[in-house]
Amino acid sequence: MKIIIKNGLVVDPANNINEILDILVEDDKIVNVGKNLKNNAATIIDATNRVVIPGIVDMHVHLREPGREDKETVASGTNAALKGGVTSVLAMPNTNPPIDSRESIQILNKIIKNTAHANVFICGAITKQRQGKELSDISGLKQQGAIAISDDGNSVDNAQLFLEALKIAKRENILVICHCEDVSLSAKGVVNLGITSTRMGLRGISRESEYTRLSRDAELAQRAKTPIHIAHISCRESVEIIAAAKKRGINITCETAPHYFSLTEEAVWGYDTNFKVNPPLRSRDDVESIKQALKSDVIDAIASDHAPHTDNEKDIEFIRAEFGTIGLETTLAVCITELIHTGLLDWSTLIRKLCLNPSKILGIKKGTLSVGSDADIIVVSPNQEWLVDKNSFVSKSKNSMFLGKTLKGVVDYTILGGKISYQRPLERKNPNEVSCEPRARKTC
Repeated sequence: MKIIIKNGLVVDPANNINEILDILVEDDKIVNVGKNLKNNAATIIDATNRVVIPGIVDMHVHLREPGREDKETVASGTNAALKGGVTSVLAMPNTNPPIDSRESIQILNKIIKNTAHANVFICGAITKQRQGKELSDISGLKQQGAIAISDDGNSVDNAQLFLEALKIAKRENILVICHCEDVSLSAKGVVNLGITSTRMGLRGISRESEYTRLSRDAELAQRAKTPIHIAHISCRESVEIIAAAKKRGINITCETAPHYFSLTEEAVWGYDTNFKVNPPLRSRDDVESIKQALKSDVIDAIASDHAPHTDNEKDIEFIRAEFGTIGLETTLAVCITELIHTGLLDWSTLIRKLCLNPSKILGIKKGTLSVGSDADIIVVSPNQEWLVDKNSFVSKSKNSMFLGKTLKGVVDYTILGGKISYQRPLERKNPNEVSCEPRARKTC
C-alpha cells in the first residue's frame, strides 16, 4: 500500500527538516521525503496548512491492564493514543499484579500482541510488588522485552537497594526511571504545601519531597555510572538540580507533563478532584521554571503521565480521591496551545521533546521521518480549536483536568506502520454537505 502526504509543513528535527515537503509511504516504511513527489499512490493526503510530524512517543502511560480493566485497557488506551497522535507508548508497571516478573511480563506481552492498536513498550518494576524491599528479576524482565524499569508511583526508599538496582541496570543496559518522592516529607499530602494547603485545609506535599529524592537519585546514578531518567518533574528546585547534574556530567534526563507547564496550584482551589495529581500542581514560579527549562533544554521530554481512574474514584471527597489525570488525547493540543501559540517553543524544539528525545532515551527506533524509518506519522491542524468534552474521549476513563477548556491543535490523521489508523471525523455544518477534507482520497 502506498500513501503520499502532500504540501505539509514537515518537521523532523532528527534531519533538521522544517519546510513544505511531500512524504511517500510504501508498505510500513517512509521511502521518500522531498518536494513535488510524483507517484501513483492509492491514497493521497492533502496536508496544505497542516503540520506533518513523527508519531508521538509517550514515555509515561498507565494502561492499567492487567487488573484494572474498568479504568483502561491496552485496547482502549492505544485507541485513545492514536486519536491524540501518539503512536508509541511506554506502559508503566503499576498494574495488578505489577510487572515485576518474567511471568507477569509474559502476560502483558500476550495482551499487547492480541489487542494493542499502537506500539506498546514495557517498563518493568524495580522491586517486587513495587514495595521497595526486594529487587525484581531485572535480567529476566529485560530478557522478556522490558526496555526500562521503574517503581513508578513509588520511590525506592532504601538507598543501598536502589544503588544495587542501578548497577544491575547498567550491566543489563536497561533504563532506570525514577519517581522522585520522599514519603517521609510528602507525608500523605494531597495538594501543594503552602498557600493552597492552608487555604483548602488539606495536608500539603512539599517541593522538598521531590527535589531531595531527586538529588539523592542523581548522586547514586553518578556513583553507579548508570543513566537515569526522572519522571514528571514539577518544581523550580528540581530543574536547578538537573541542570547542575548535567553540567557535572551525570547521565541524567527528565520529563515533565503538560499540566505542570499549563496550570498552577490555583486550579485546585475549587476542590475538583480532576486536578489532584502527584506531584501536585505547583506555584506560578514553579510553572515558569518548568517553561524556561523546556526552552533551555534542561527538560528533555514531555510525557502525558496518562493516569485513568473511574468516576467513583474521582467523584468523591478530595482527600479520598485517586491521584491522576488522563492525557493521551490532550497532550499534543496542550503543547501547541501553551508552547507553540505563545511563542515559547518552535516546532522543531517541541517535536524533539515529544518524539525524538523520548525515542533516544528509551533506545527505540522511533521519532523520526528519515527515509527507511517506520512510517509512524501524524498530520495536525495546528490552528483548529476544539472544546475538551467528556463525551468525546476514547479513553475508558474521563478524568481530565482540561475538561471544558478550548485548545488549539487537532490530529487529522495518525499513520501507524504505513496504515491510516486514525482519521478525524469530518465536521459538517450542513448534514447534506459532501466534502473530502480532511479525509484521504483517491479522487474528490
